[in-house]
Formats: sequence, structure tokens, C-alpha cells
Amino acid sequence: MHFIDEAAITVRSGDGGRGCCSFRREKFVPRGGPDGGNGGNGGSVVLRVSPHLSTLLHFRYRKIFKAKRGQHGMGKKMHGKNAPDLVISVPAGTLVRDVGTGDVIRDLTAPGETLTVASGGRGGRGNACFVSSTNQAPDRADPGAPGEERALRLELKLIASIGLVGLPNAGKSTLISRISRARPKIADYPFTTLFPVLGVVSHRDEEFVVADLPGLIEGAHRGVGLGHRFLKHAERTEGLVYVVDASDPPEKIVAAYRTVREEIGKFRPGMETRPSILAFTKMDLTGSRESAEKTGALLNLPAGSVYYISAVTGDGIMGLLDGMAALRKTGPSDET
Repeated sequence: MHFIDEAAITVRSGDGGRGCCSFRREKFVPRGGPDGGNGGNGGSVVLRVSPHLSTLLHFRYRKIFKAKRGQHGMGKKMHGKNAPDLVISVPAGTLVRDVGTGDVIRDLTAPGETLTVASGGRGGRGNACFVSSTNQAPDRADPGAPGEERALRLELKLIASIGLVGLPNAGKSTLISRISRARPKIADYPFTTLFPVLGVVSHRDEEFVVADLPGLIEGAHRGVGLGHRFLKHAERTEGLVYVVDASDPPEKIVAAYRTVREEIGKFRPGMETRPSILAFTKMDLTGSRESAEKTGALLNLPAGSVYYISAVTGDGIMGLLDGMAALRKTGPSDET
């Protein structure tokens, strides 16, 4: 599976059709008036949020999107047909940016939401539109207005209620596979998770989305390792779960926890203060309990914000899910 979260595309709306310059010429009607029809409007380019997409992969091989032009006007006051709009599907969470100005056009988050990024050119008027009391036989018609062309940058930020963050190999992938139907690749080496994984969690008559974000390392906010490409996916979350490996020595666990918090704060100041809990994983391994308890004392975190779990045996999972659900009630998601 490929996860693509950035794409550059060019869109061009259709030109308007030409207006027709025509005069009625029929038997027994020697001096028929102007009867040129209007040209049809060109098609617009519209982005629409599809609930069936989760990446921007479909933009890898197609970069240019052109809508059709409007049909030209015809005689007998026959107007040209308007061209259909070209609708481009994007996943929820797509940020649309104008390459020329760098400005954000809109953040598309709701399924079915649409955004017209290039308006079709208006059809030209036929000569029948120019009849006046002083000009009964106009011989002019308008050309269709040209369409618009824009270069766009699409940036996908996943929409999830809870984000799992931690150093590589902390146990995030195993955890999300335990609590949801997501099935990420799992192996015993760093950066097993090469792209964010979304999992839908059903817990006590409640459903919410959890994102397993690729492991962070020191310097991630500058693009080191998997870098800030994946930190941005934590921006929309209502709460964060810091996942640390309890089988490590206490000093290493403390350093890991602080490294991840600092990298998140450096990427976007204030994110490190977002509602969060700490999950000690791999509690089924020998020595993990003692190491986790010593680490908890060193960090001096508030009561009720620390959870001890084993994704392998399932111990502590229900309590952790209660903690995740509580995070969602602490405040609205920041989607800027």
C-alpha cells in the first residue's frame, strides 16, 4: 500500500463557446432578422470530498485536469450547451493551497463538501442579443470567455480523534492492531510504520478514529527521519497518547517521552500542551513493571494520566480506551 499525502496538480476550466453571428434566411422571409444563438459556458473544475478515499495516491500519475469548453452558438437562436463540470475527488482532510500565492484556499474536511477551484468561461453572446432600436441587423457576436488555469498544492492531514505518538518501535502498531480493525505492518526494527494508519475503535457504544503516526526521532520537526511530513497528521487530533516501551531502562524511557513532546512542540508551538495520556507498552516483558513504575515517579505525571498495557495479552487495554474516550471530551479539535 502506498500512502501519498502531498500532490501538485494543474487545473484548467473550459473556455466559453463562441456566440453565433447569423441571420434568418428562409423562403418567403427575404429580410429575416439576426438569429445567432449564445455560446455555452465552459465547465468548471470542482474538488469534492469523497468518503471512499484516504490518500492522494490517485494524483501520482495524473497531474493535469482540464474541463471541456462550452458548445458554440448556432443559427436559429440555438444556444450552445454548457459543458459539464469536471469533478475531482479528494479525501477528507485535504488542504488546498494556491501555488502562485501560497495562500490556503480552503481546508476540505466534510464528506460531500465541494470547492470550485477554476470557474468555467462564460459563453459568448450571439448577434441576436445585440438588436436595438438603432441597430436592427447587428453583425457582431462575442467570443467565449477563456477558462481559468491554476496550479494547486494538495496537502492531506488525516482526521483522527486520537493520535498515537512515540519513538520508533515503541509498540504503536501493535496497539492499534489490538484496539481496531487496522492491520499495520509490524516488525522488530525502526520505522516499520512508513505511513500513518487509521483505525476505527468501537468502545462502550462509542466510535472514534485513532491514528498510528510514524515514529518520531530527535530533529523530526526539521525533517530528520520521517520528519515533519507525518507530524502534521497530529494537528487535527483532540488528544495524544504518548506510547513508550516499558522494557527500556527508566532513564531511556524518560528521554524518549521528553524527546517526542519537544519535537511536537517545536513543530507547532502549543501542540505539546494538547490533552494527553501516557501509555507504557510491553508490560508482559520481564522487568517492565518495575521500570515503568520508576519512570512514573521520575516524570511525576498527574494521577489518571498513566496507563500500563500489553497489546499482546490485552492487559490494561480497556482502561486505556476509557482514557482515550475521556481525551475526546476535553475540548474541540484544533484544525488549523
